[in-house]
Amino acid sequence: MRILVVEDDPTLASQLHQALLDAGYAVDLAADGAEAHYQGSVEAYDAVVLDLGLPVMDGLTVLRKWRNQHRDMPVLILTARDNWHEKVSGIDAGADDYLTKPFHMEELLARLRALIRRSGNHASAQWVCGDIVLDTRRARVAVNGQAVNLTAHEYRVLAILMQHMGEVVSRNELVEHIYAQDFDRDSNTIDVFIGRLRKKLPPGAIETVRGLGYRMCEAN
Repeated sequence: MRILVVEDDPTLASQLHQALLDAGYAVDLAADGAEAHYQGSVEAYDAVVLDLGLPVMDGLTVLRKWRNQHRDMPVLILTARDNWHEKVSGIDAGADDYLTKPFHMEELLARLRALIRRSGNHASAQWVCGDIVLDTRRARVAVNGQAVNLTAHEYRVLAILMQHMGEVVSRNELVEHIYAQDFDRDSNTIDVFIGRLRKKLPPGAIETVRGLGYRMCEAN
């Protein structure tokens, strides 16, 4: 799962970056509106944390441009101004939720989980596929009630597959959603992560769809 954080305050950006990494996400950062608009236009994100008070291009303009380009990733806006006009403007521009500074990091993480959950049509923070349970609140996975030890990349691959359960997810899509922008991406590593996951999950949980990618399904 990959998040774009758009925040011009270096201290807050660093805090958000670390908290999201600790929660199991791959994270990209942008410090101004122009950079944010470009990254959100060319990269694939599961959600965006977008500050409204940005240099170069303000957050509302960035958001409107994304929506005009039909970029539909969930967006959580941040504003230092506790003003209902700004909240309304953000929602009207296409934001999915908002949070007023200062905020508790736990609340931001919970709101992000909810946005990602809704985008994948999941009803709760625990995603279930047969005997597999992925807890998005704690970034943990269990099979038949027993904890499964996964690396960060294995967790992200499994999370993407479970978010789109029953759908085919290509190798390129997996690469786009598990690596941050500055990471040396290689689609061949996806096969390695899938192989490792299959050793830790019930047989048949991850299906290979030849020439297309992988699909998460409930094992028989």
